[in-house]
Amino acid sequence: MTQLRTVQVLGGGSAGSSAHVRSLAAGLVARGVRVTVCAPAELDHIYDFPGAGARFAPVPRRSDPGAVGALRAACADADVVHAHGLHAALRAALALSGQRVPLVVTWHTRSHHEGARGPVLRLLERRAARAASVVLGTCSELVDRARRRGARDARLAPVALPAPHGGTDAESKARAELGSVDRPLLLAVGSLAPHRGYETLLDAARLWRGMDPVPLVVVAGEGSGRGALQRRIDVEELPVRLVGCRDDIADLLSVADVALLPSRWEARSLLAQEALRLGTPLVATAVGGIPELVGDAAELIPYGDPVALAETVARLLGDPERRGELAAAGRVQAGMWPTEDETVAQVLSVYDEVVARG
Repeated sequence: MTQLRTVQVLGGGSAGSSAHVRSLAAGLVARGVRVTVCAPAELDHIYDFPGAGARFAPVPRRSDPGAVGALRAACADADVVHAHGLHAALRAALALSGQRVPLVVTWHTRSHHEGARGPVLRLLERRAARAASVVLGTCSELVDRARRRGARDARLAPVALPAPHGGTDAESKARAELGSVDRPLLLAVGSLAPHRGYETLLDAARLWRGMDPVPLVVVAGEGSGRGALQRRIDVEELPVRLVGCRDDIADLLSVADVALLPSRWEARSLLAQEALRLGTPLVATAVGGIPELVGDAAELIPYGDPVALAETVARLLGDPERRGELAAAGRVQAGMWPTEDETVAQVLSVYDEVVARG
């Protein structure tokens, strides 16, 4: 039987999509599939795609005019190309122009552009959706969005990521380092971008100053909004620390009293998945794919409501029994998610299907 040859294409490479491609590559290689990963070189330094058994072909980021040419060369002998994200899908479609190679696209999340850029975004989504043989959405809302944009075939494909592992020694050091030995620790994780809802989180932190002891809010992540957030923290003397990008998120989550997800929109949030797996109580906005992901295993609040966020967290901190219930429910909910093996099997069945179509 001829070996199936696949190319996985990453654009900017969010943490979720990059980790998924690493997991997917390892699973496909174990099943005898040849995998080439095309991504910016810096992503290979982080995720070590050859360590998963894949070939790695560096492709410049989307602003580089040589990106499509490099991608076309990497896809020259592929049986199927799988692009992850909107911009990766658009570049893959250009690279495959004139070829009869099926394109599978996974929408891991959605872009956040309003105003004048909104119509342009919808146009790009339409092009990406219509160029794909199959669009896989990581939550039902993304599947519906792909269908509205004209996808011929859109399916739900919730991706599985490796389970986090924390160590008790590292956890103790993390809590001491953050200055939260004798006070509640609240943790948020994600890029410092407007759609993450951190302005609402700072509004809530102002309300928490009246608690005794005052909780410490730790935000792990980087982004263009750091300067504005830090100025607010300093001026208002908020109990919030911006700690930048961290490679010990599992350790931080393991010692956090509550995990916070105040985003305007999420699909299958990495933070939500890791919090539930580790049994860390989660307070999240009821947006996008979050209700579908967490079920009854988290406290859900409206987006942009600092009072609801502040009151829900304060109630949880004063109710150890409820936190224990959420911890147990989170582990049960996580056990219902697809495994990495099941995710690989689903994707491989899609490859076999689109290749058989010719």
